[in-house]
Amino acid sequence: MRALIVVDMQVDFCPGGALAVAGGDEIADAINALMPGFDAVVLTQDWHPADHASFAANHPGAAPFSVTEMDYGPQVLWPGHCVIGTPGADFHPGLRLDRADLILRKGFRAHVDSYSAFFDNDRKSSTGLAGYLRDRGLSDLTFAGLAHDFCVAWSALDAVRLGFRATVIEDATRAIDLDGSRDRARDDMRAAGVVLA
Repeated sequence: MRALIVVDMQVDFCPGGALAVAGGDEIADAINALMPGFDAVVLTQDWHPADHASFAANHPGAAPFSVTEMDYGPQVLWPGHCVIGTPGADFHPGLRLDRADLILRKGFRAHVDSYSAFFDNDRKSSTGLAGYLRDRGLSDLTFAGLAHDFCVAWSALDAVRLGFRATVIEDATRAIDLDGSRDRARDDMRAAGVVLA
């Protein structure tokens, strides 16, 4: 059975948002059009406390998009975004929510970021998504949403590592492309066996 995993289609990742991805708002219709073709739809939602360790503002003197070392490895320091309870954390208003079987919030632990829909960036703390999908017999996963080179790519790579089939619909994603991150993500996904469609 097939599931569509829609990654972080939120106001803050769209033009005008705190961490806008160029063209992020353009893919809502394409994602909505995909939904009827799947047995289940999962929406992920970045959900950060204001004191989140990935926010540049919480590191005195640090510039947004700089990189720091955390206990779990390198961490990009982002502008504050998708803060719990703020309008920026809401889903894009054009995204269909009525087809969602599950809304999975991630990144709510203040000390660790969470790009993947399956694990926090420490690679230890599970979101529980894999168990949910297995319990429902959903083994063929298709990914769309924001951003292609971070949360979408990390989710697709983890899906393959966990034994799922993974496809990324590139026309239904947009990338941040930080210092060539889009091309690196594409290479990593292809090497791991993710299908780029």
